[in-house]
Amino acid sequence: MHRTPLIAAALAVAVLVAGCTDKTATSSTASAAPSTAPATPAIDFSAWTKGTSEPVADALYPKHGNPALDVLHYDLKLSWAPSSKTLTGLATLQIRPTADASQINLDFKPYALDKVTVDDEPAADAKVTAEKLIVPVPVTKDKPVTLAVAYHGKPATSPFPTHRGDAEPLGLTITKEGGLWTMQEPWGAYTWYPANDQPSDKALYDVAVTVPDGWSGIAAGTPVGQQGNTFTYQSKEPMAAYLQTLAVGKYKKITAKGPHGIPLTYWYRPGTDDKLVPSLKKSPTFLTFLEKKFGPYPFPTGGIVVVDSESGMETQQMITIGGKLKKFDAAGFEEDLLHEYAHQWFGDAVTPTTWTDLWLNEGWADYTQFLWEQQVYKFDDKTLEDFLRKSDAELRKKLGPPGHPKAANFAESNVYVCPAAMLKELNDALGDAKFFALAKAWVQTQKGTQQDRKSFIAFVNKQTGKDFAKLINTWLDSASTPK
Repeated sequence: MHRTPLIAAALAVAVLVAGCTDKTATSSTASAAPSTAPATPAIDFSAWTKGTSEPVADALYPKHGNPALDVLHYDLKLSWAPSSKTLTGLATLQIRPTADASQINLDFKPYALDKVTVDDEPAADAKVTAEKLIVPVPVTKDKPVTLAVAYHGKPATSPFPTHRGDAEPLGLTITKEGGLWTMQEPWGAYTWYPANDQPSDKALYDVAVTVPDGWSGIAAGTPVGQQGNTFTYQSKEPMAAYLQTLAVGKYKKITAKGPHGIPLTYWYRPGTDDKLVPSLKKSPTFLTFLEKKFGPYPFPTGGIVVVDSESGMETQQMITIGGKLKKFDAAGFEEDLLHEYAHQWFGDAVTPTTWTDLWLNEGWADYTQFLWEQQVYKFDDKTLEDFLRKSDAELRKKLGPPGHPKAANFAESNVYVCPAAMLKELNDALGDAKFFALAKAWVQTQKGTQQDRKSFIAFVNKQTGKDFAKLINTWLDSASTPK
C-alpha cells in the first residue's frame, strides 16, 4: 500500500518527492437431502502442498482469520451480473485443519448460501452469522478436507480502521458503471469469497471470472486465458488473502515484456485512464531497477489494473492502482507504481506473519522508493538522512513506534518512514554491497514464507556475522528517534 506524498523542500531540494500516498445481506441456510451415495475415494492433496502455512492468531485484528485452519488452495468460479448487481460464486477450498475442531469457521460476508458440502457430503446446517461462515462438520488435525460453497448476493464493503487521507471502505466495491474493484488490506477478501482473511495463511489460487459481453474480469496471479466471457488466473506461488484482487469493467488490455522476458499486462479503461498509460508502460524500467538491488522478480508474470480508487495496493502479480486522482502528477504516480512493484519482493514473496510487523512490508518498500527518488532527483545521503530523522521524530510523537502499531491506525505513516529510516541506518552500517546482498538473500531464500521481527533479526545476524538486534529493536520500539 502506498504512502503520503512528501515535499522535497523538506529534503532541501527543489523537487516534489511524491511517494506512495496515504490518500496516507442476510444469509439463508443451505439445505440438501442427506446423501445416500457411497463414500468418495480419498483425495490426493499433494498438488496443493506449496500452499501449506502455519497460521497464527493476529493480535491487532483477532476477529479476522482462524488459526485452526490452513487453506491450501482456493478455486473460485465467479460470475458478475451488473444489471442486478449480483455476484454468483462457487468457492472450493482445500483445507488442512491445524487442530481438531467441531466445525469449520471462515470469514465471509452475508451472502445467500445455495449449497455447502464437505468432501462432497451436504452440510445442511451451514450458515453465515456475524460475518463468519459456520459449517458444523467436525475436522481432525492434519486431515485435509474439501469445502465447497455455492452462494450469491450483492457485495458489501467493510470499514477501514485508519485515519489515512485515502481511506476507503475495504473489499469488493461496485462502481457507478456497475463494475467491481477491491482493495483488502488488512482484510476484505471475505467480502467476495469465504476466506481465512489473515496474513499468516498463504494459499494457492485458481480464479475464473465470467462477465458480460464487452467486459473483462481481472484477478491476481498468472493469466491462463479467456474462453468466451470467462477470464482465468492461476497462482502457483502462495498468496495471502489480502494480496488477491478482482476487477470487472470495460477494460482494454496492453501486453508487454519486462526484464528477461517477464510477461506484463496492463488493464485500463479507455476514455478514463488514458493519461496513465505512458506511466504503466514504464514498468520494465521499474523492474530492472528492483532486480539490480533485490534479485530476480519473484513471480512468473506481472501487471497493473487501474481502478476507481485514490489508493494503490501491491496485489500479487497484478498491482491494483487507483486512477481516481484529484490532480495527476506523472512522477508521483510512477513512484507509487515503483513502491507497489517493490512490494512484490517485500510483502508478496515474503509476507509478515501478523499485522504487527507491517513495518517489514512498508519499511522496505518505502526505503526502496526513497532510493528511486534519490536516483531521479539527485539528492545526497545527508539530505535523505536529515529528512528521515525529522520525519521519524514527528511520526513517533504522533503515532508511536513502528513496531507497536495501533489497531485503529492501520498503515499510517509511522510504519513506512520510521522503518525506512532504520533500514537507512543498517545500510550505512553495512555499506551498499553487504546491505543489498542481505536484502537479496532475504527475499530469494525466504520467498513463499511468512516472517516476523524475530526471524528477520536472526536472518540479518546470520547473514552479516554481526549482532544488529539492538539497532533493529531500538528503531522499532523507541518512543523517540534513536541517536
